[in-house]
Amino acid sequence: MSTVQRPAGTVLVDELVALGATRYYGVPGESFLAVLEALRAEPRARLISTRHESGASFMAEADAKLTGIPAVAMATRAPGAANLAIGVHTAWHDSTPLIALIGQVEARWYGSGLCFQEIDLEAFYRPFTKWQATLAHAGEARRLARKAMAVATSGRPGPVVIALPNDVLAKDGEAPADLGARVEGARRASEAEVSALAERLGSARAPVCIVGGRCRGSWGELVALAEGYGAGVYAAFRRQDQFPNDHPAYLGHLGLRPAPAVLEALERADVVLALGCRMSEISTQSFTAPASGAYFAHADPDAGGNYGPGRVPDVALDVEVSDLIASLARRAPGSCSLERFGGAHDAYLRDRAPLTASGQRATLQPDEVVAAMVRRLPPDCVITNDAGNFSIPLHRQWSFMRPNSQLAPTSGAMGYAVPAAVAAAIVDPAHLAVATVGDGGYLMTGQEIETAVRERAKVVVVVFRNGLYGTIAMHQARTYGELSGVEIGAVDLAQHAESLGALGLSVTDRNELDDALDAAVRADRPAVLDVVVDPEAITPSARLDDLLAAGRAARRA
Repeated sequence: MSTVQRPAGTVLVDELVALGATRYYGVPGESFLAVLEALRAEPRARLISTRHESGASFMAEADAKLTGIPAVAMATRAPGAANLAIGVHTAWHDSTPLIALIGQVEARWYGSGLCFQEIDLEAFYRPFTKWQATLAHAGEARRLARKAMAVATSGRPGPVVIALPNDVLAKDGEAPADLGARVEGARRASEAEVSALAERLGSARAPVCIVGGRCRGSWGELVALAEGYGAGVYAAFRRQDQFPNDHPAYLGHLGLRPAPAVLEALERADVVLALGCRMSEISTQSFTAPASGAYFAHADPDAGGNYGPGRVPDVALDVEVSDLIASLARRAPGSCSLERFGGAHDAYLRDRAPLTASGQRATLQPDEVVAAMVRRLPPDCVITNDAGNFSIPLHRQWSFMRPNSQLAPTSGAMGYAVPAAVAAAIVDPAHLAVATVGDGGYLMTGQEIETAVRERAKVVVVVFRNGLYGTIAMHQARTYGELSGVEIGAVDLAQHAESLGALGLSVTDRNELDDALDAAVRADRPAVLDVVVDPEAITPSARLDDLLAAGRAARRA
């Protein structure tokens, strides 16, 4: 029986869709026309045309982070590939299963260095992707699609990239259905490994768990584990939605500059079990945790890898995390008292309170804005956040009460929040998507509000506008006592939003906050709140003018 020949671009798309990749984010380009045509003709696929490749890759990353199923980011050749890289790098650091399809110059001419927009895409993306490939022959399309899905989702998930020469995409090429492109997933923990770890937890005086992104889907089992062993639970950096924040076992977030009292339970722990997270600089508080006297176990498909300057664990279990969590929960000795962590949970609750009393300062403070968000926004909304010091009060004050409700880049990429919220609204329209971003980040990717309007994706964007790249201003002030290149001009972001078809609201007074948030939630279209905040409030506990004065004094000394 003869096989019907189809263009390689059609075979590639059909196979990816059949494997679950149904949403495609990108800026169209002439180097992958066959893929765009295949998507147009495929009713199961949804193509979201974005205003910039960075927005496309951030949206695909956020989509895949929420669902656990790879989404696809697309761009054309070298310029588009360079723009797309920021979201692919974010997926690498955040262990997100993303597939990047990037157009390439014609295969018959590639390699001369003279072709229009030519670059070695495999070499360019190799440092921050799990796998790279080029569609060299039309008959390879099905195999590459299958391997891309398998590699992206196996072990520690992450991004993969396929370069697509336009002339190869357009050629007919079919291949057998079974191409052996399977990749083995992480192994299950052995009975001996589970028993040894359960015994450690059961006999511990003050066991603590650190939970990360590979714990998704284990919300209930983590609660059972904490209660069964009497273990306290910390969230790894920007993974606060992995455990109910109101549970008495929850001890706080291992993020940027937590209060010393929040870290005391981690410092006192005699057993520390890190689950489904990388032991990064921020989660380990500059590689100081766990303490040297604690027994340290790390369970993750990436366990046993590079720990950098951090502590090497006593045992590294390169295993499937959700299965280990369930196995440990089943072996728990019973419901144990969490009273030993009562003071630590209370310390977390005290740290959630805004440091600024309402009206204490004439200019609106960032923690007052977050306090209003807590009062007025639905508690089950999806919160996305950008890089910047404005996120410190957000991470402290917002309580995450359901899984898959936080989208935040551990890579520290600016420009993430708005595109991520657009993707969240597309993927999960039942829950309001709320982006929190500084004016610096908004001005990088705020044009994706047009994408939200066109796609009818209901988002609320809260912009903390202080006219500064605030985090960099903080570092300059501390180090040199002077500022350089950090000023952002006064821009009417509400008017910008209106020009893109969204509701734009300006907020300059704290008394306007609640009504503005209510109006944004009620609006039948995307809404942007342009909230002018105090540029001196550089962190919840530090003033920019004080840091500048101290920095100048130190230089004079």
